Amino acid sequence: MNISVRAFAVYREAIGAKQIALDVASGATAGQVWDVLRGRYPSLGRLPRPFAFAINDTYVPPETVLRERDELVLIPPVSGGAEGGTRATLVTGPIDVTGLLERVRDPQAGAVVLFLGTVRDNRRGARVDHLEYEAYQAMALREMERVAAEAAQRWPVRHVAMAHRLGVLQVGDISVAIAVSAPHRKDAFEAGRFAIDALKQTVPIWKKEVWDGGELWVGSEPGT
Repeated sequence: MNISVRAFAVYREAIGAKQIALDVASGATAGQVWDVLRGRYPSLGRLPRPFAFAINDTYVPPETVLRERDELVLIPPVSGGAEGGTRATLVTGPIDVTGLLERVRDPQAGAVVLFLGTVRDNRRGARVDHLEYEAYQAMALREMERVAAEAAQRWPVRHVAMAHRLGVLQVGDISVAIAVSAPHRKDAFEAGRFAIDALKQTVPIWKKEVWDGGELWVGSEPGT
């Protein structure tokens, strides 16, 4: 049975390609394909098991059986451990913070909270040169939308909007921005904190830290 395998971040580097064709036994599951790949690419054996699998842009459990010509996506551990699809944005240039704030303004909002994640200049004592962000974009946008929707359901907020930057970022650059408007500041703060924590934990965006003398995809450390 012929399938394709798509890889991101540390898995892409271990395999040496972003996408490969693979012949597997009929009835093979996503988890079994991972085991096949580990045997074929020894570098994968030193990396954590995928945070998740996706088949044809839909998250699936490891026991899901693949079919002919399916595309299996390997989701590495992520870097943290508005209506009509406008709550979430992925960009390759600077994040438009002013535009993000405009998206959440509302005459019924007495508070607007803005969170900015920025690139710091150090990592465990080493000076950081730059960061590189990569995403499984279709799934990342879908998951960011889900996080924003959940925040809006859990707290009485007016609007939630978030943007994440991809590519190479220098020290001081804004990597992620989340804006929340609500009638009261307590709800805006709590919804904003939930949104950034959930984004870091579940959205398939990966971060490589490059510093003097080394580099590492965050979340790919042995034992994680």
